[in-house]
Amino acid sequence: MINDFNSAEIKIFSITEINKLVKELLQDNFPSIWVKGEISNFIEASSGHWYFSLKDNKAQVRCTMFRGKNNEVKWIPKNGDLIEAQCNIGLYEQRGDYQLNVSSLQQAGLGKLFEEFNQLKQKLNTEGLFDEKYKKTLPPHPRSIGVITSPDASVLRDVITTLKRRNKSLEIIIYPTPVQGKLAPQGIINAIKVANQRNEVEVAIICRGGGSIEDLWSFNDELVAREIFSSRLPIISAVGHQTDITISDFVADLRAPTPTAAAEIISTSYEELLGNFEFFKSKLLDLIQNRIEQSIQMVDFLEKGLVSPLQKIASQLDLVSALRSRMGVAISSQLEKYQEQIKSYKQNLSHLNPNEILSRGYSIILNQNKKIINNTSAMNVSDKIKIKFYEGNAEASITKINQDKES
Repeated sequence: MINDFNSAEIKIFSITEINKLVKELLQDNFPSIWVKGEISNFIEASSGHWYFSLKDNKAQVRCTMFRGKNNEVKWIPKNGDLIEAQCNIGLYEQRGDYQLNVSSLQQAGLGKLFEEFNQLKQKLNTEGLFDEKYKKTLPPHPRSIGVITSPDASVLRDVITTLKRRNKSLEIIIYPTPVQGKLAPQGIINAIKVANQRNEVEVAIICRGGGSIEDLWSFNDELVAREIFSSRLPIISAVGHQTDITISDFVADLRAPTPTAAAEIISTSYEELLGNFEFFKSKLLDLIQNRIEQSIQMVDFLEKGLVSPLQKIASQLDLVSALRSRMGVAISSQLEKYQEQIKSYKQNLSHLNPNEILSRGYSIILNQNKKIINNTSAMNVSDKIKIKFYEGNAEASITKINQDKES
């Protein structure tokens, strides 16, 4: 049986047309997405484009990342790497194969790292560790500079070369520490502590070269950040390239875009120092000359008011005589005043003298413990008492006690 097709009613698509329609369907209905998978069949073409497959344990898909996009990736992927890729779903029309057009990628787990980074950044910022008011002032012309980094890092040679090129007299002290891996955070903390304890440098540069976020993660450690903040020594953070940002950059007293830039910032070139020396030398000579001229004018002025030694001595003798007279008057006045006070004190003492009171007919009664009795409540019948008179004393025994004050 042969079917009779009416070509006027049925649309016949070419392969090119159907692939184009499928491509448009995929692009229009699937927004930019993130996928996770393992890289295989990685090829870096001479054009600079990357071609590879992403796979999991059940399926795989072809991927393309064009040169304009992969230039922003700071590492070269390799087969077996587990990555996360942001991409659009597309179709390679010539073969009819659907593929993922990757716009950015990162090693798997970076999303979690970015989240940890932002959480710690917000926490420390809330606590005030990033506040400008806590930033220590860098010394304008340090004579000794500390460098905290790995002794094997090429960046160390760059920093030393830059510092010595600008000023050969600088003293550079290296505080070695790992800057990557599990031991790096504690190593950096120990290096900062040692630099503070030794007190042999005026400022320290913490530095390392660029790398992935995992490579720089030691500088996103909370304990490292707190140690930088609590350092007495001013610290410059120079970690990675200009586009790399770490928590250390925020908490340090200054962030330099690169380690070499940090060396440039903190050092003063020999030529600049020489220029400053000549400037201050000129200013000092001007000040000295001005002071000499002022001193000459002062001598001229004093010379006009100069008097003979005899006149000066006579004037001083008159002053001494006047002072002596005033002193004599003051001493006499004070003596009279003190004599009157002494006389008054003697009279007061005389009135208070117990013997004076006894001479007027009064007596003092003492108990057997020689304590004065001034109240009948302190006596009992038959108590022995001693009576002291103005002249002499007597002993008696209590025979009767009358509590009535009028008796």
